[in-house]
Amino acid sequence: MIGPIPKDIPELPAVPGVQTVMPSAVPATAVVIPVHRPKVGVYRLLVALTAAAAVAVDLRLGSPGRVLGYFTIQVDILLALVLTLSAWRARTAERPLPALVTGGAVFYALIAGLVYHVLLVNEPGPFSLTGRPGIHPLWQAVTSQTLHTLIPIAALLDWLLLTSPAPLRVRDARKWLLYPMAYLAFSLIRGERLPPSAPDRYLYPFLDAGRLGYRSVLANALLIGLGFVALALLMVALDHIRPDPTRRRSKTGFRL
Repeated sequence: MIGPIPKDIPELPAVPGVQTVMPSAVPATAVVIPVHRPKVGVYRLLVALTAAAAVAVDLRLGSPGRVLGYFTIQVDILLALVLTLSAWRARTAERPLPALVTGGAVFYALIAGLVYHVLLVNEPGPFSLTGRPGIHPLWQAVTSQTLHTLIPIAALLDWLLLTSPAPLRVRDARKWLLYPMAYLAFSLIRGERLPPSAPDRYLYPFLDAGRLGYRSVLANALLIGLGFVALALLMVALDHIRPDPTRRRSKTGFRL
């Protein structure tokens, strides 16, 4: 005869050799099916090589110390590196770069292009990344249009049509703004350390504190910065509504 079942059953010891399966902390969305995209890799590599070639020409025509000080040059070097890594990962079906990195590179390229076409083209004197507008003007015109027009458009098309949405967050936009703020500080400190007679003391005319004064420069930076904030938020919003170009459509119907 079986006795009454006790109310409190003690925990049984674990069976040796049997492992307890714990619930996974990795969300299902983190599981990405590898997709080889060689054509996308070729496109990104061509854009990266074009940007690198234009930067190399400007470094050859001008003083490297001056040329490397421009926001445009720094951005295009960054973009070339990011696109090269993205091209490799697209070709080898590795996990894409973080959206903070890829979106930030596109954001900075758009900034360089918009500032050039809105603020610099209408300046009285010719704007030159080398500081020598009379030396090989055709090459300088080609590289300027490449870095300020062609590369930003190509990077934007890659982000819109060939890159999967993350989606981005507002905090990502805040992080993007740190670099323009750091560049503003770099530009002002660089101008203070150079002698007043230096021709390249301030690389951008709207940041020329020697001619405009710090109050006007900071006012210009604030207005331009508000435009940067609007552009960053627009990219975040677009990233939430744009389709995923890497998602394969499922085939339906019968095959005879």
